Amino acid sequence: MFDWRDYGNGIIAFDAGYVRPILASIHMLVENGRVAFIDTGSNDSLPNALAALQRVGLDASVVDFVILTHIHLDHAGGAGSMMQAFPNARLVVHPRGARHMAEPSKLVAGVSAVYGPEYVKRVYGEILPIPAERIIEAPDGHVLSLAGRSLLCIDTPGHARHHICIVDSKAGAIFTGDMFGLSYRELDVDGRQFIFPTTTPTQFEPEEMRQSIARLLSFQPEAMYLTHYSRLPDVEAKGRELLRHLDTLVALAESEANAGEARHARIKQAMTDYLLDEIRAHGCTLSDTELLDIWATDLELNAQGLGVWLDQRAA
Repeated sequence: MFDWRDYGNGIIAFDAGYVRPILASIHMLVENGRVAFIDTGSNDSLPNALAALQRVGLDASVVDFVILTHIHLDHAGGAGSMMQAFPNARLVVHPRGARHMAEPSKLVAGVSAVYGPEYVKRVYGEILPIPAERIIEAPDGHVLSLAGRSLLCIDTPGHARHHICIVDSKAGAIFTGDMFGLSYRELDVDGRQFIFPTTTPTQFEPEEMRQSIARLLSFQPEAMYLTHYSRLPDVEAKGRELLRHLDTLVALAESEANAGEARHARIKQAMTDYLLDEIRAHGCTLSDTELLDIWATDLELNAQGLGVWLDQRAA
């Protein structure tokens, strides 16, 4: 059975089955027999979503919402498949992302430009369009009702301009997508969690990210629920840690702004060295090889995103 975490508050996290175990979670909210999924993984995630429904004794007809925190494909790639499987569901997405879910060709082209078309086809498969009449655009302040359970959508730029977070006041929870960073469960030490920001291209904006993190913290939730990977308590301390790492990564990038062709490699190496020092201070005993395997994609994309930000700032 795939990774399964029932938090006893109507929130269940399960493994999306994306790339490797416990890399990406899908959150399932269950309220009075109605269901919402938050983020979708890729097309390969649909069997796990169907199995999750079966495990709680429900079927596809009770899914009211498929909610996307943003339209990066590790969060939204499986949305078309889910919408086909869940006939009564509406897709909820930031207004900037809605048109790309209805007509995904530009989205796929953009992702292919970063990863290559062969990678996109292998990892994500065909990105299926979603009928516009089944899409709910969720601007800042939009409220959904899941069988009476209020879900507040808030606009949270910094990682992407099409990013929302979902505030579940009943559970004291916020579903943060990528806005509250990455925290992989393999890195937990005696119940303590390690967190760091995601600065991936092409819309990383550090000041907007700081403001969005501060806004999330202002709700004083009991826990954040990250797509990578699920429940993160002790949010005030983790927020401080996240902002400290963010400031350091920005400073590392700025120090290499004039490094020419070597800039990307130098930023990536400086980030790698920094995070290895930090994870050792955290008490993690995994080998460097194991850590770099866990972080491989994040280190590459974070470095790319910092470089894009430097270029945009210079322009």
